[in-house]
Amino acid sequence: MSEAELIALLEQRLAPPEALAGRPPYSDFDLSGERPAQPSLRDASVLVPLVTRQAGLSVLLTRRSADMPTHSGQIAFPGGRRQAEDADAIATALREAREEVGLDPAHVRVLGASDPYETVTQFRVTPIVGLVSHQADFVADPREVDAIFEVPFAFFMNPANHQRHSRDYNGQTRYYYAMPYGDHYVWGATAGMLRALYLRLFGER
Repeated sequence: MSEAELIALLEQRLAPPEALAGRPPYSDFDLSGERPAQPSLRDASVLVPLVTRQAGLSVLLTRRSADMPTHSGQIAFPGGRRQAEDADAIATALREAREEVGLDPAHVRVLGASDPYETVTQFRVTPIVGLVSHQADFVADPREVDAIFEVPFAFFMNPANHQRHSRDYNGQTRYYYAMPYGDHYVWGATAGMLRALYLRLFGER
């Protein structure tokens, strides 16, 4: 599939965030059986930045700072909790991307939202997929981000790279998706959202 065809598919299959508000979310618990009730979910958004490179689309990711109070050192999309001043999920994603990696919103063309995702830390996350110009500059905020890197989008859209791993969590075995790439261990909610995006584009839920 050419880059133009892939972008056209993204535009066709993604949706405005409000159109997905009532859709059953994906979850950190999807591979672990019964999903516990989480009545007090907080709204958050992430930007899934697809950078237009000569070799094809790549996904920009961050490694969270070791000093962060939660998920320190983990691989993540730029994003965070919705603030009162944010008009919508898109505004949250773009604001957080500017704060974390210095991405100017002028270099982003929002293609739409993927399916909402609920985390074990009680966030309901809206992934906003944006096409990012190769001319964009990225500067990490060291308070939140230790590293910025890119992975070919095709790698994440290949189901052969969607591994199922497990670990003990609060005395129980928790199963989750992992998509290791080189030295980067992409797992948990980030891998789960990439898996959900793959299913939205190429598969069935």
